Amino acid sequence: MLRTTHAREYLPVIESLVAGGVRFIELTLTTGGVFDHLAEIRAAFGNTAEIGIGTVTTTEQAERALDVGAQFLVTPTTNLDIVHTAVAHGIPIVPGGLTPTELHAGWSAGAAAVKVFPASTVGPDYIGQLHGPFPQMQLIPSGGVTIGDAPRWISAGALAVSLGGPLVGDAFDGGSLAQLTERARRVTELVAAATEDRKGTNR
Repeated sequence: MLRTTHAREYLPVIESLVAGGVRFIELTLTTGGVFDHLAEIRAAFGNTAEIGIGTVTTTEQAERALDVGAQFLVTPTTNLDIVHTAVAHGIPIVPGGLTPTELHAGWSAGAAAVKVFPASTVGPDYIGQLHGPFPQMQLIPSGGVTIGDAPRWISAGALAVSLGGPLVGDAFDGGSLAQLTERARRVTELVAAATEDRKGTNR
């Protein structure tokens, strides 16, 4: 999840993330100019990364995001009208929720996965508890997830993790892009290892 003052600042940061193995990039609508710069950003990365738009809160925003080429949508809440809009266009959507009712509603409406938000308020064990009644539900924790605890979320059954500040750090404020790439590489390796361990446990 990338949040800054304006989308013109995105390209070098995304390049560093992709170099570290990150393949799904969420551009947030709390950043100015996202709609105007999405085509340029997508063209720069071709098939090396999926570029989506997050913090979508209205169907109008969803429609515009789809019009400018967003490859997936992310919402902070469970707005079924937005979910239905994305599903009707054949675009993956990850709606946010915290309670079992919210998460199940988004999943049942056709979401590709559902975002557990804010995840730090519940912790990784919550994933296992949700998978009791909803074993097929694909869950992505977001909000307060750190690089160090990413493997715990994966081991608990999360499909992936959503990282913002802990991964991006000071990259938008003149911080080292090389260090950003190293952080990205570290988290992708940790997640890959945890995923393999989980597969081995489930065999």
